[in-house]
Amino acid sequence: MTRTIVVANQKGGVGKTTTVASLGAALAQLGQRVLLIDLDPQAALTAALGVDPYHIPYSMYSILLSESMSLGRVLQPTGFGEATALAPASIDLAAAEIDLARASQRAFRLKRALDQNQIPFDVILIDTPPSLGLLTLNGLVGAQEVLVPVQCHYLAMRGVRALMETVWRVKRRLNADLRLLGLLPTMYRRGNRHADQVVRELRAVFKNKVFDIVVHDSSAFAEAPVMGKTILDYAPGHEGAAAYRELAEAIVQHG
Repeated sequence: MTRTIVVANQKGGVGKTTTVASLGAALAQLGQRVLLIDLDPQAALTAALGVDPYHIPYSMYSILLSESMSLGRVLQPTGFGEATALAPASIDLAAAEIDLARASQRAFRLKRALDQNQIPFDVILIDTPPSLGLLTLNGLVGAQEVLVPVQCHYLAMRGVRALMETVWRVKRRLNADLRLLGLLPTMYRRGNRHADQVVRELRAVFKNKVFDIVVHDSSAFAEAPVMGKTILDYAPGHEGAAAYRELAEAIVQHG
């Protein structure tokens, strides 16, 4: 059975796109068939994987706004291997919030496309924009699990409550199968008392839903996309690459 995981946090700059790309690459290394979906109008995931969001015939905008468009028509290679694919974003997605507001079943457009998809994948990872609008809502309705990257910063931690309230609301009203996969501390600075305090408080509140894995802050995460690579290919021995390999193993083993 395909596992569909939405990576969400309404705060920007917490590592959502890095997590989707790096976790996708790590899962592929474990032999998983992986689909990465870019729902962010900024198309950072799409660009990071070497696809030009300005020059693609179809994108996730096509999927969300056209009931006749199949997911297979938009897929692009990822560079992780033949068993993986990218459903890219384009600049058109910036208008999707407005266009979807007038559409029927607007929160279920992604779910419909996933339900109709005939291409087999073991894991689907969904990157979402830094907002709680209709694009993120489609991700939450279309997924079974939510993975929340949380920057090790007090204000970022405070924003998690609003996201959790949205997740529970979606679960009650739109997607009873939705569950919290876990919170992933990101941009952790070793030896920083504030970062340590944030991680401790997250674990005090969310208990075992906070992964033991911590992704350290590093310029290597910013450098990798410039080369069209993830951290796993750019610096395979880096502690950030090790963290995402460990996360992938945990997800596969505890599925």
